[in-house]
Amino acid sequence: MKTYNRLLVSNLLSCISIFLTKPLSEATIITVLYITVIWEVCKINGNGTTLENIHRAAKAEFLEKGYKDASLRNIVKSVGMTTGAFYGYYKSKEDLFEAIVGEHYAYIFNRFIKTKQEFTMLPAVRQLEVMSDISWFCMNDILHYAYEHLAECKLILCCSEGTKFDGLIDEMVEIEADVTHAYQNVLRQLGRPSPQIDPTLEHILITGMFHAFFELIIHEMPIENAEKYIKEMHAFYTAGWIKIMGQ
Repeated sequence: MKTYNRLLVSNLLSCISIFLTKPLSEATIITVLYITVIWEVCKINGNGTTLENIHRAAKAEFLEKGYKDASLRNIVKSVGMTTGAFYGYYKSKEDLFEAIVGEHYAYIFNRFIKTKQEFTMLPAVRQLEVMSDISWFCMNDILHYAYEHLAECKLILCCSEGTKFDGLIDEMVEIEADVTHAYQNVLRQLGRPSPQIDPTLEHILITGMFHAFFELIIHEMPIENAEKYIKEMHAFYTAGWIKIMGQ
């Protein structure tokens, strides 16, 4: 990178020399053309801001080794900066990881919990009518968001052990279980009693459901295939839950 920068400076100086020795119009054209080419080369080679380069290097390191085994020294070295300079941007490796995945974790989790909250606030009869559709829209939205931010979401799902982002699926399972119990109470209120589900079986089924969903993202299924699979999985799990709940 330093060699490349020296070459760039040298060539820019050559342009200035041309500017001083050629007619203004010709010198201007040459300089503009050269800077344009250099700018395009920089973009192709990913030569962004220092912060962008740190994030790019960090994503590669975290995806390859996971958060626990990732080396901050390797990240800093690959960017061509000192550790001291890095600490001008982030206090720690954990802060760096959070900067990369934090907003994406928040989107997925908040999108999920908002859907569940809105569902439980619906009138009892309405919950019965929209139960299947509302969960489908939520998971479909999360799927497309994840594909738009694939590297960051894979970091959350596969590489976040040792961080506060490691428990996404566990948190979603717990919320889903609570909503399931509340829905069973709604069924009883409507005169459609639902038998108690064995807690262990319930946990296994809900956990399996979320793992099946996130497998699509982890394995980077082509989006058209993922859309098809999520529809089929949703139909499968909806039919299964209706059966277990005695409906």
